[in-house]
Amino acid sequence: MARPLSEEKRDAILTSAAEVVAAQGVSAPTAGIAKGAGVAEGTLFTYFTTKDALLNQLYLALKDELRAALVRGYPSRGAPRDRWRHVWDSYVDWGAANPAKRKAMRQLTVSDRISPRSREIGGRGFDEVAALMEESLASGVMKTLPPDFGQAVMESLAEMTLEFMAREPGERERYKQAGFEAFWNAVSAP
Repeated sequence: MARPLSEEKRDAILTSAAEVVAAQGVSAPTAGIAKGAGVAEGTLFTYFTTKDALLNQLYLALKDELRAALVRGYPSRGAPRDRWRHVWDSYVDWGAANPAKRKAMRQLTVSDRISPRSREIGGRGFDEVAALMEESLASGVMKTLPPDFGQAVMESLAEMTLEFMAREPGERERYKQAGFEAFWNAVSAP
């Protein structure tokens, strides 16, 4: 009879994978991921049948964690600017608290090893943000831009903001505020 899989080992493998992918990219060897998790490489493949399966599960776990951070305390009835500020602050706070996960997420997002199905599943949990984008465009609060472009502007400015926050931790709130203002001025209608 096969031993039941341990949720703790699975989580340790995913945590190690995030750190190793952040440091070495998606081509990082599974032996390094297994070593970081404190398991044998064969054990890694007991939990994830292939490296691509591991990378896809890591992608989904990171998307789920980010989604949870964005929706926690989301002011669904607030003014659009206030809701965008919540999304911005949540994204930046998650990124600052999880630099390896953030870097791994960036690498996985552009990797062809992430399946279309995983991308579809990973995008499902962001309904509040998608609805906010649609509402902001329909009401004229935001400039008429393709939603993907608005998202890319936000992600780019958030990355820049996070870099400055890492360089000068004492100026964290100042940079977070300045980053949001830059984002809002770039996408909001005059």
